[in-house]
Amino acid sequence: MATIDEDLQILEKKLNTLKLDYERYFLGTRPREPLVARQEIQKTVTTFANTPLQNTAIRFKFNSIHARYQAMKRQWDNVLRQMEAGTYTRDVFKANIRAANSASPTRPHGRRPDGGRIGSARAGSELLDAYRDAARACGQSAKGLTAKKLQAAVDHQTSALIKQTGCRDVVFRVVVQQGKVKLKASPLASSISSR
Repeated sequence: MATIDEDLQILEKKLNTLKLDYERYFLGTRPREPLVARQEIQKTVTTFANTPLQNTAIRFKFNSIHARYQAMKRQWDNVLRQMEAGTYTRDVFKANIRAANSASPTRPHGRRPDGGRIGSARAGSELLDAYRDAARACGQSAKGLTAKKLQAAVDHQTSALIKQTGCRDVVFRVVVQQGKVKLKASPLASSISSR
């Protein structure tokens, strides 16, 4: 009986550690989901569930650990589904903050129709960093993205938006739509010419 009680204490400690690991994973500080630890705990829980426990105190303790584990599993699975769909609130919140920061009119990114650059060289690297951060937050790879490729996309969108709206200045921001990272161009409100 003492060994079963000790095993339950170990199981409870492992469950607390697994909870912290999942929290780190959801925050983005842990690179991979802690599946091995989860499978180990699942195996232990299944073993205890199939073992007849005669002692009422031990059975109560196991049932409370088991109920807590089931509740955590439901929560983790729900968050994982949201992350896959791109609707996880922390990811969306962080992406919206990055989008708002990169769309700041005091530091616009892009080109003017006369070929002059809007913003500083540092602004271009900020846009690249914002795109890479958003891609990482969505679980996408941004390894192939270079400053040159990003500048080509900026130039293409700038010329298209200038033709469409007749604006002089274009602002770029990184947005996440349906779990995918995109570069969004907007005309600077003060630069739109009346036709």
